[in-house]
Amino acid sequence: MAKQTTDQEFLEFIVKTLVDHPEDVKVDRQVDEMGVLLSLKVHPEDMGQIIGRSGSTARAIRSLVRIIGLKNHARVNLKIEEPEGGRVPAPDKKASGSLDDLKL
Repeated sequence: MAKQTTDQEFLEFIVKTLVDHPEDVKVDRQVDEMGVLLSLKVHPEDMGQIIGRSGSTARAIRSLVRIIGLKNHARVNLKIEEPEGGRVPAPDKKASGSLDDLKL
């Protein structure tokens, strides 16, 4: 197995402390001419904890990872991969709670 780098180890440490299923945390690292891309996969039940309210936790994690990258003179980006069947379609607004349901 290849030696993990500082940014990858840091991301794994942060995410594993936030989630309920730390054994399912997987970080892939790819380097190209644009910089470093860290792809994060977590258990589907932990997605809410990683994203946070209005994406605040995800933004904070991205900021921290970018700071680690700056320290190592690299541009680091974070991609949070959506699990299989991750998104549930939003309910139709008209179907629930419309004035037509009151039958006035």
